[in-house]
Amino acid sequence: MNWPSGWEPTAAHWLLLGLTLFSIGIFGVLSRRSAIGVLLSIEILLNAGALTLVALFACLHPGRVEGMLGALFIIAVAAAEVAVAMAVFVTLFKTRHSTDVTHMNSLKG
Repeated sequence: MNWPSGWEPTAAHWLLLGLTLFSIGIFGVLSRRSAIGVLLSIEILLNAGALTLVALFACLHPGRVEGMLGALFIIAVAAAEVAVAMAVFVTLFKTRHSTDVTHMNSLKG
């Protein structure tokens, strides 16, 4: 990439970005009441992990693609998770007429 005036991001920059995304995701999971909002926050968490994996692997082993393959696997698992979660949310919405996660306590004993 062409970075301005010879500046190039280091591993610390990418890790800081991953940590920021992870923090945003944790905040979203803890503060959202909508199931879809919680799902989006979980996706942000997974993408932060993928970014961190790629950044660390690129800095430790430049020119190798194993880190990118790991991130691709994380993205594939996240896509499958979204498909299953959306099916569950649609079913819950049809039965309860709400996506509020505070009302989803049917598994409590």
